[in-house]
Amino acid sequence: MIRTGLATREGTAADNADAAKVYKLADGTVGAAVIDGIGHGPHTSATAPLLAEVAARISARRGPLAGLLTASELIADQGADGKEADAVAVAARAVPDDDITVVNWTGDARAYGWNGRRLELYTDDHTVGAQLRANGVALEIAREHDNWLRTSLARATIGTVYTAGIRDQLIILTTDGIHAQIPADLLTGLVRDHEDDPAALAAALVAAAQDDTDGYRDDATAIVILH
Repeated sequence: MIRTGLATREGTAADNADAAKVYKLADGTVGAAVIDGIGHGPHTSATAPLLAEVAARISARRGPLAGLLTASELIADQGADGKEADAVAVAARAVPDDDITVVNWTGDARAYGWNGRRLELYTDDHTVGAQLRANGVALEIAREHDNWLRTSLARATIGTVYTAGIRDQLIILTTDGIHAQIPADLLTGLVRDHEDDPAALAAALVAAAQDDTDGYRDDATAIVILH
């Protein structure tokens, strides 16, 4: 059996541009998607739930690569006003009798796995900052580029939507309102405390995101999948 939890909380800027959806097929297969809208444009908060719904349903049936690429088609055109929504995203497919959960992502949405002892990050952020660090650029320079995305959902292709297979029984999908605003040791502690209760863990992760020194707190969203 696969159990899930989902939680989201609006940040301090405008309305919630995050969205998430879990969809379960008749055979128990779960598709899940977390969407982090870029900015707070006129369409972003209204479109993000649609993207999450489409990505989750298609992920359950056809896998998360198809889920994200299908959602991408909804926003691939800028629209008549040139201000269509864009986002980063992570999606997963969990099958009851399969010990590997398949995850796909684009941008800086993340997937973690917990095996009862350690919390492992299985995705890499598609940002300029991450690319600079991977190429040996000084950390103080690279971190100034962490908000520069190298790809997004609206521009997604097979080559820019990456894949990971996760054997851990507990999978966590997050927007950066969680993983960028919760210290790593606290994140691990929350997972350890709530590893048997996906709903409680999702709620705890969202609640733990704190304002930064300027009083800003991003939208925070998490999906937890437990085999």
